[in-house]
Amino acid sequence: MFRAAVRLSVSGVRSLTRTQPRCQAVLTSRCYSHGKQETDEEFDAHWVTYFNKPDIDAWELRKGMNTLIGYDLVPEPKILEAALRACRRLNDLASAIRILEAVKDKSGPHKEIYPYLIQELKPTLDELGISTPEELGIDKV
Repeated sequence: MFRAAVRLSVSGVRSLTRTQPRCQAVLTSRCYSHGKQETDEEFDAHWVTYFNKPDIDAWELRKGMNTLIGYDLVPEPKILEAALRACRRLNDLASAIRILEAVKDKSGPHKEIYPYLIQELKPTLDELGISTPEELGIDKV
């Protein structure tokens, strides 16, 4: 009798410790658009502030321009002006020319964008002594 009670209690404990094969996978979903949407003005202000940092170095300038050009947009003239002024503070004419070339390339098939940007940036380019790729003749290569 005692043996039967122990056998039942042992099998009862085993049944409690065994896990039944159940589907325990939790479905996760990712909500990528739950964050705050940045307005155009906030976006422009962020990049103007980034390029206006007085202690920006050449690496930060290139990193910022690489990130900015990676977006699906052509930067506003005020952002480009801040980037060109950062180039001037760093005495980096090559980066300034590369910025203008990248913007021309980014304009793509929309032929009216690049002349508009050059028109808006012309006073800044003249003030800083930066020539456009067209003025230097390197746009034909």
